[in-house]
Order: sequence, then structure tokens, then C-alpha cells
Amino acid sequence: MNNIQPAQITKVLANSIAAEIGFDIGDAIVAINGTKPRDLIDYQFLCADEFLELEVLDSSGKTHYIEIEKDEDEDLGLEFSTALFDGLIQCNNRCPFCFIDQQPPGKRSSLYLKDDDYRLSFLYGSYITLTNLSAKEWERIEQMRLSPLYVSVHATVPEIRIKLLKNNRAGEILSQIKWFQERRLQIHAQVVVCPGINDDQYLETTLRELTSFYDDQLPTVASVAVVPVGLTKFRPVEDQLIPVTREKAKEVISQVKFLIGQFKQKYGSSVVWLADEWFLIAGEELPSEAEYEEYPQIDNGVGSIRLFIKQFTEIAQELLPAKVHQKRKFTWVVGNAVETAFQPLVQQLNNVVNLEVKMAALSSDYWGQKISVTGLITGHDLLLHLSGQDLGDGILLPSVMLKYGELVFLDDLKVEDVARKLNTQIFPVTGVEELINTCVNLSGS
Repeated sequence: MNNIQPAQITKVLANSIAAEIGFDIGDAIVAINGTKPRDLIDYQFLCADEFLELEVLDSSGKTHYIEIEKDEDEDLGLEFSTALFDGLIQCNNRCPFCFIDQQPPGKRSSLYLKDDDYRLSFLYGSYITLTNLSAKEWERIEQMRLSPLYVSVHATVPEIRIKLLKNNRAGEILSQIKWFQERRLQIHAQVVVCPGINDDQYLETTLRELTSFYDDQLPTVASVAVVPVGLTKFRPVEDQLIPVTREKAKEVISQVKFLIGQFKQKYGSSVVWLADEWFLIAGEELPSEAEYEEYPQIDNGVGSIRLFIKQFTEIAQELLPAKVHQKRKFTWVVGNAVETAFQPLVQQLNNVVNLEVKMAALSSDYWGQKISVTGLITGHDLLLHLSGQDLGDGILLPSVMLKYGELVFLDDLKVEDVARKLNTQIFPVTGVEELINTCVNLSGS
């Protein structure tokens, strides 16, 4: 691990304790009650006390000591430049399907950092492999009860997982899950299916072994997502990976649906879910809303389309007017994987008098994909597909295409630069409500 750096403040929430005290952006917290926080988990834990003594470094480099008395668990109201004050725990595997290795060279260095950090898994639900944890870190997970964690399993058969991760420690996965079980801690698991490697009988073995850790009191394995391998044209030529074909997708859907039927009978829950992409690749109908239960793997693309359609239908009833007073026209950019599923939503928008929404369902030339999910469409793809077109009053751009918290596409192009080249406005939209409001609430309505 790197040295612990002071936690640099990027936001002070209005009406918070921190705002009252006079914290400024650029200040940094060095220690809380004499302890340097390693990360956001330490910070939250240390700040839970009623009495705090903070060592703070202001933006000019001067040290201040501040005493605070507050309610137990009351938040100070600060946000930081990173969740990790001692650096990222990087991945020590060499998975052939790793998305980091499937990017073109020459982009900014942060795009090539391989995150395998259990703290980000706990805080944000990112997937880790458990292959790089020291005894101290296992101890911390137990002591601080960092649960649930999100674990990329891929295979429970030791030699298959070792082959996939190219790491001999990868074969310990079942004993690691037992470790969680003994301590009553939970994980959510994912299995990225690579045809010819961890599919067929290995996939069945993996799903049966993972679900054996499920019980309705406190399941150790709370859910499992089965995801198709995603490949780009930049991947290493020696990776020996085979893309998921339509036939393969149909085969996996059939296999996993059969197993889900058994799990439902045995456990009262599906436990295992197929990512939406399987159905899009296979050209099959998405499962019904009820089949997703509580959407435990929504951030992994399991049920996100079905949930979006449901939310759209509900919110549209409430927010969509019969008419907008001034004519307006938009281009809604999505990945072509959702083109069919989203057609009824476009129709609903176009039922509003004076509103015209055209869906631009794009594939990603940038990644070299014929079928693309919305989150992988890049600025390059917008310029390639939309240049010279009548885009109306602007582009409705799902913010899932952008880097978190930035107006930058995955290919490093800035939204403002793409908008200028297309000679249009780009409206980043997060969720259904913002999408509909952008359509109907621009000035002049």
C-alpha cells in the first residue's frame, strides 16, 4: 500500500457542520482523533464519534486543529477527491477478457488502472476477485464487517478459474466463500461466460456450487449474475476468446433458465440472473418484471432495461403533457442493443403534440462491435454516425455513456467538443425523469 495522503475536500455541503465551521474546497483532513484515515471507510468510522479532533491542512499548507462536538453518526458534510487516501489496490490477475486490456493505447493513465480494491467493492459495488488480499485486509473485512462485497467468480472449478484469471491463487475461491459464510458476511457474485472455457458443464457446476451458499435467513451468496463476455477490436490477439453468438446466447439462456427453475423450487428465489445482454444478443424477449425480484444485480445490467421501461411508463403518465406549446425535436442516442425494447417509449414521447423524438440506435465502431449497449457508445461513434444529420434542438445523451462525474466520453472526447463538431446542443440525462423533463421543459413551453 502507498503512504496515506491527506483527504482532499472537493465539496462542502450547504447547511452542514463543515459549512458552519468554515471548511473550504482544497482543505484536507490529515487525522481524526489522532488516526490518519486510509480511505472513506475509515473516515466514516472515525467520524461516527460524538467528539472529534481534526487535524486539517488548509489550501495554503497551514495546519489547524479543530474540535467538534456533534450527535453520534452525524455526518460532517464533506466530499473528497477520492475514496482511497492511500492509493488503489490494483489487480494482480491477467484475465484475457479484462476491459482495461481491450482499450486502445495512448489515453490518459487513469484509464489503465486495474481496480481490484475490496474497499471500492464495499462502497460502490465494483467487482473484485479476492486474489490480492493480505491477511491484514481479510482481518479488516472481518472486524469492520465490510459486507456485502461484489466478487467476480467466473468459475468455481479451481483449474478453470486459474486458467481464466491466470493466477494460481484464483483456485481458492470456494474456501474464500466459506470464510465469508463462517463470519456471516455476504457477497454478490458474477460469472462472465467465455465460450469454450467456463461454459457448458463448468457453468452448471459453478452455479450449483454458488447457490449452495444460499439460504433464506442470511445467504452468503446473495445473488449471482451471469454475464456474456464483452470483446473489443483492441483485445490481445492471443487471448483465445470467442465472441458470444446468437446461437450461444440462446443456449446459455436455456441452460440457465432450467437451473433457475430448480433454484426457485429449492430456495424460494432465483438466486441466479441472466444479464439483459443475453436476451438482446439472442433476439429474445426480456424476462418479466416479477422475475427480477428485488433487482439485486441491477448495476450489473440485470433487469436495467425492464426497470427503465417500467419507470418510464409510470413517470410518463405523471409528467408527459398532451401537448408542448412550442415545436421541438430531439435525437435520443442509445446503443442498438436496446433499439427494439425502447421503440414503445419513443412512440409515447411522439404522442405529445409538437414533440418529435428520433431514436439514434448506434453500434460502436470505436470498440468494433456490431451490437452495443448504451454505456459503451463513445464520442467517436456519435461523430461517425450523426455528422451532417438534422439533430433537431439537440441530442438526449444518457449519462451512462460518460465517465462518472465528468462530461467526458469513454474515448476521452469531451461532450462540448463533440457538440461543437456536430453543431448541436448535447443534453446529458440521468434517468427517466430528467429525460422526459428535458423533452418538455425547455424554455418556451
